[in-house]
Amino acid sequence: MDFILSQNNLYIIIIALISGAMLLWPVILKSRGGSSSVQITEAIELANRKQAIFIDVRKPEEFKTGSIPQARNLPSDEIEAKLSSLPKNKPIIVVCDQGRESARVAAMLRKQGFGDTVSLAGGLRAWSKEGLPLAKKD
Repeated sequence: MDFILSQNNLYIIIIALISGAMLLWPVILKSRGGSSSVQITEAIELANRKQAIFIDVRKPEEFKTGSIPQARNLPSDEIEAKLSSLPKNKPIIVVCDQGRESARVAAMLRKQGFGDTVSLAGGLRAWSKEGLPLAKKD
């Protein structure tokens, strides 16, 4: 009992508990459907093995400057009106510039019944940082 009550050991225990909570937080979010993102390698695997489609939610001007080659542009402010154009039987990978907007849109799509929907972690910046191809649209 003295070990736990010692001032120095108490700090170590508190730090260990906080660290454990930080490690578990992404798992808790994912299990609640709040945050579901995939790394680039997982996204490529989904596209190759399950014919996942990439939905780029950036503005058309941004999309034209460079996008994932197979991506379809559906700006985030228009996506709710165009839900009927999205397939419910294929995985959807939502992409934006850095991953924040795509995470929000992916959560909205999951709530609308598109269960196999994820966000690309790091967005298009992470994709291009890895040296992967970008397609420029006219």
